[in-house]
Amino acid sequence: MSRPAPIGCRRRKRLLTPVAARCVSDDWREHIESVGTGLHRIKKHGAMKVDAMIVADSEHLKRQTDESPGQLANTAALPGVVGNAWAMADFHFGYGFPIGGVVATDIDNGGVISPGGVGFDINCGVRLCALDLELSDMRDMKKLGRRLKGRIPAGPSAKGGVDLSESGLESILSEGAKAAVELGLGHDDDLASMESNGLLEANERDLSELAIKRGSLSLGTLGSGNHFLELQVVDQILDVEAAKAFGLRQGQVTAMIHTGSRGLGHQVCSDHVQGLESKYKKTAGGWHAEKWDITLPDQQLAAAPFHSREGQSYFEAMQAAGNYAFANRSALTQRLRDTLRAHLGTDGELEVIYDVSHNIAKVEEHVIHGSTCNCCVHRKGATRALGGDHSELASKFSGVGQPVLIPGDMGTASYVLAGPIAGSNQAFSSSCHGAGRQLSRTQARNSIDGLALQEELASKGIDVYANTPNVLSEEAPDAYKDVDEVIRLTSGAGLARPVAKLRPFCVIKG
Repeated sequence: MSRPAPIGCRRRKRLLTPVAARCVSDDWREHIESVGTGLHRIKKHGAMKVDAMIVADSEHLKRQTDESPGQLANTAALPGVVGNAWAMADFHFGYGFPIGGVVATDIDNGGVISPGGVGFDINCGVRLCALDLELSDMRDMKKLGRRLKGRIPAGPSAKGGVDLSESGLESILSEGAKAAVELGLGHDDDLASMESNGLLEANERDLSELAIKRGSLSLGTLGSGNHFLELQVVDQILDVEAAKAFGLRQGQVTAMIHTGSRGLGHQVCSDHVQGLESKYKKTAGGWHAEKWDITLPDQQLAAAPFHSREGQSYFEAMQAAGNYAFANRSALTQRLRDTLRAHLGTDGELEVIYDVSHNIAKVEEHVIHGSTCNCCVHRKGATRALGGDHSELASKFSGVGQPVLIPGDMGTASYVLAGPIAGSNQAFSSSCHGAGRQLSRTQARNSIDGLALQEELASKGIDVYANTPNVLSEEAPDAYKDVDEVIRLTSGAGLARPVAKLRPFCVIKG
């Protein structure tokens, strides 16, 4: 057998960044096995402390050409890691952790927190809203599309954001969506239909001046890349009971908002990544932080013990950025309501179905090998999928499960799933978060004609309004995995069950 080497990497590639180099081994291929329909295990080897699970069948895995499985194996070497490290069906290569990764550490027994396990767009997430309207009620769709494009600020800049005072920003960082409601940027009724009620405790936060500056300009803006506001119609009901509990019916118009904490969250991550990675030095055994006597296989996994000063500093700042993201989606929802009223004379009694985070680390209790663990669960490109008996969920989801929102791409379907009827799934109550990229943005730009795609989508009844020229190519359906396959694998693994399929008809992109 060849020498196991996720630390002394057999194959090393360097990412062109002043902050970090990456080290990803491919020896996971020698240790992978199928463990049932749509599941593979990378058995513990080398520096791994636990096994790693991949939600993929053999065909799906064959098409996976990037280094994300090696990244997943690396995450299983984190101090205090428990259970299994997981890659959801939409997994692909990311910074340190794969996107689609779920990794938990025991914070009472040396567990760490890693900014790479959350990512740069802190609390990037999705909100689904339902309207009491049918597609036939949406008159003059071209004019509505233009109005939405004009009133929903999109693109890489912060132009068009809410003019926040210093005290307004402080309240949002402390109180999340509740503060947005108090500023007139949301409804009280929305809060019960949000993950953690749209509030993460962030009382001891310490954000850099640059993060604060970026946050003061961006509230109520979509951003660019894969962020969007999409009008959809409920195309299929796949679970009648759950759909009724969620407030969804066939033929109904819905709105999906996908965005996060914008420049504020990116700056928070950048600040803490830089600070933590500077503590790790390259040694013969990997990347070593003398302060905590931690050795990691990849500098991009840079982590601090959860209860250390550095760990708590990142956690509090991440929570504040998470609050900003909840408030941002609230502000965009209010702008959508205002636009609908201006166009239709009504907002369609728009109601928030649910709002979920896709990039966050949360402290949760889980049972590991029969014992209760106080875990820091990193979800990077993954969403919670709580059971219907979970105390955090509103009573309307009791016995049904949490709504799990899975955006597809602008040319195919999005899905609503549900967590277990009761209890939790085997992946720390987690599910996939989208279709998952299969082409890098550069590959997509070089191979897909964005204008031709826009015309093709229009011929199918999908109007796309984009502010950034390259975004149509970068976010094209062909740049993503087949969302139907991702849902099939997720359901087959018992992580969440399909409830409804949503078809887009108007898309606002950055």
